[in-house]
Amino acid sequence: MKQRRAQCSCGQLNLTTSGEPVRVSICHCQACQRRTGSVAGVQARFPLDRVQIEGTSSEYVRTAESGNKISLHFCPHCGSTVYLQLDIEPELIGVPVGAFADPDFPAPTASIYEEHRHPWLPLPEDIEHWH
Repeated sequence: MKQRRAQCSCGQLNLTTSGEPVRVSICHCQACQRRTGSVAGVQARFPLDRVQIEGTSSEYVRTAESGNKISLHFCPHCGSTVYLQLDIEPELIGVPVGAFADPDFPAPTASIYEEHRHPWLPLPEDIEHWH
């Protein structure tokens, strides 16, 4: 099984995934824009049993536009978000794709909260659109 390593900016908090993600999505919600400091958040979801976490994290829980709770885990030293968990999918861990720093990472297959999408941001042609 392919292994990938994601980590924070300072390297204190990191995780290793085994196998391919079950889903890669790009989220255009304003909370993801603020969390990332970019125009969207891109995250890959992996089954909990295929993720090993090392290091210490701080947690911030917020309520999404959907009403679901999201637990964001970030490095208490450098502030990078390294993983997240949704209360409606406790069996999965989301990892911001940028934390892998891997240009060969699979492209998103789903685009969500497109009403907040920046119109100049191109998306893959075959992406699934969730509004």
